[in-house]
Amino acid sequence: MATIARGARALGRGVREVLLTLAALGGVICIVLVIMAFSGGYSLIMFKTGSMSPTIPAGSVALVQKIPASDIAVGDVVTVDREDALPITHRVVTVEPGDAADARTITMKGDANDVEDPAPYTVADVRIVRGSVPGLATVIVWFGSPWVLGGVTIGASLLVVWAFWPRKERAPSGVPDAATEEPVAAGLRRRDRR
Repeated sequence: MATIARGARALGRGVREVLLTLAALGGVICIVLVIMAFSGGYSLIMFKTGSMSPTIPAGSVALVQKIPASDIAVGDVVTVDREDALPITHRVVTVEPGDAADARTITMKGDANDVEDPAPYTVADVRIVRGSVPGLATVIVWFGSPWVLGGVTIGASLLVVWAFWPRKERAPSGVPDAATEEPVAAGLRRRDRR
């Protein structure tokens, strides 16, 4: 019976350590993403359409970095902000000087599209795609649900309470608990000091 109890306690400690490690890794990832966003102009974008398939299929999440228009090259996959519309992410087909010294006029085309975008874009800066992960958008949208966020918050709170709740360590069977045994020195009992 004692062996089963010790095994259960060891399993509980192991589960606690794994969960705390996963939570810590999640926290480190969040901190790194925030530092990258502020220091390097990085952000994440989600793809709802398959216009960049098969390079970037619908449901992907891409890491993008803000760069000046002067750094754009033909073949880059960039995100351009548009007035009164969602941003668009396509491959650059041509780059020409713009009206201002730091501006460029670019034409773009989605890898899955047969024709170029209807009009060129004049930009001072764009967000270049540095990498993407297919299918991650579905996970991010799922985690954005209020029910999931609430559950994660409650779960994290319970995990912290469980991890740091004070525990009374039990002495192995057959060894008396030191707190219940009165100390004896040279045959005399010590007086309780208060």
